[in-house]
Amino acid sequence: MARPLLTLTATVLFCSSLSAQQIQRQLGDFDLKLSTNSPRSMAQGLISPSAVGALHGGVDIRHSNGWYFGQYAPSFGLSPNSTLKLDSYLGYRGRLDDSLGFEAGLIHYSKPNLADSDSYALYGGISVSDTHFGWALRDNPGNLIGTFLADFGQLPLLEVDLTLKVAHHRLSTPFTIGDGSQVGSFSDWYLELSRPWLGIDLNLIYSSSDLQGAGCDLYAGINSYCERLVIFKAQRSFF
Repeated sequence: MARPLLTLTATVLFCSSLSAQQIQRQLGDFDLKLSTNSPRSMAQGLISPSAVGALHGGVDIRHSNGWYFGQYAPSFGLSPNSTLKLDSYLGYRGRLDDSLGFEAGLIHYSKPNLADSDSYALYGGISVSDTHFGWALRDNPGNLIGTFLADFGQLPLLEVDLTLKVAHHRLSTPFTIGDGSQVGSFSDWYLELSRPWLGIDLNLIYSSSDLQGAGCDLYAGINSYCERLVIFKAQRSFF
């Protein structure tokens, strides 16, 4: 049985805006946000996370009628070993009453410097008070990915935010591993606990997949690593 790997990460971010890591302006009926973080919507858990050590950020524009669109770059491709990545999205958020809301949209994933790398995802979700549930179907080159996302918000008493993400990957062509067996599909998941503490954002993440050993040679999923991994991050923003 593989032993969990523990990684400790401390990150210090510098930003000149009054709101840490973001600049937000109201322009008539439009809400404009420039940020190093991904957008605060169901798209947030579905666009690519920022690459470690890569310059990242994006713009998010929302109208008072519920429509929104934006573009987020997990990597601007400025360092020698990085590639330009752009996630563009268009969606709509609405409410049925004070506690029940819904959302739907489309995401375009692209790497402009690489041919035949584009893919698309349809997503939708519902929110009940501070709890959000989302689903997505992504047509990726070489595989089809179905994703479930649950953001439970802050848990009572514990004062921590809980997020769960599970994805199922179906390969267009089965992958043959070293013992001659074939893998046609696999699943992966992660669980994240987060809370602010003395101006520091603390995050504890557990991730894994049902691939092990030689099967990890084909892994390219929602996590940084194929097998079990525990990560603790402490992030502080200075402005």
